[in-house]
Amino acid sequence: MPFGPDEFAAEANVSRETLARLKAYADILTEWAALHNLVARSTLPDLWERHMWDSAQLAPLVPESARTLADLGSGAGFPGLVLAAMLPGVAVTLHEATAKKCAFLRAAADRMGVAATIENARMEDLPPRSYDVVTARACAPLPRLLEYAHSFVGPNSVCLFLKGQNVGSELTEAHKYWKMQVSQVPSQTDPSGAIVTVRELGPLHVDPPKAAHHGRRQPKGRRR
Repeated sequence: MPFGPDEFAAEANVSRETLARLKAYADILTEWAALHNLVARSTLPDLWERHMWDSAQLAPLVPESARTLADLGSGAGFPGLVLAAMLPGVAVTLHEATAKKCAFLRAAADRMGVAATIENARMEDLPPRSYDVVTARACAPLPRLLEYAHSFVGPNSVCLFLKGQNVGSELTEAHKYWKMQVSQVPSQTDPSGAIVTVRELGPLHVDPPKAAHHGRRQPKGRRR
């Protein structure tokens, strides 16, 4: 059965105004995807479930007290722009190193009518700043992702990461370098995936693996 805007609205329980913003996002993404490598073109027919609903499932996990959110390695804006549409009371900052993708993110935010800040820089080059919530999807394996995220968290921050089928081995490796409170719930769009929630993130005495400055390798099972 096709999963389109109506099915998304039923699953995500969004208002007509929010759905209109996300339809505008879907329209501009489809337009730009014809010329730019924003998402795998093979996933566009399944955009509303594969990308929109996959991102939207994070919204109920964002604490009601949250006022700021950092999305790491935003790419085409998942999950950051979806959450910006769904959580208008949260100031969302999208972090993306590729200038062309940042140009798209600015155009998409404008088309959607959402106030999102776009940071065109490598995450490891930015000065530390704490956010209430840190999100990521198809950004990096968990040990490296935590290295990125550590610069964006404070004592009460929560990290929400969409992870694929390697989540178990990535957590095992991450525990070698990081102390944290971790929980996970099954993904509603990927039977082999999970949403990983991390709180109280801090390094152990063992040096964590340093984030590479070259292109990110996306974790298996969680492709854009």
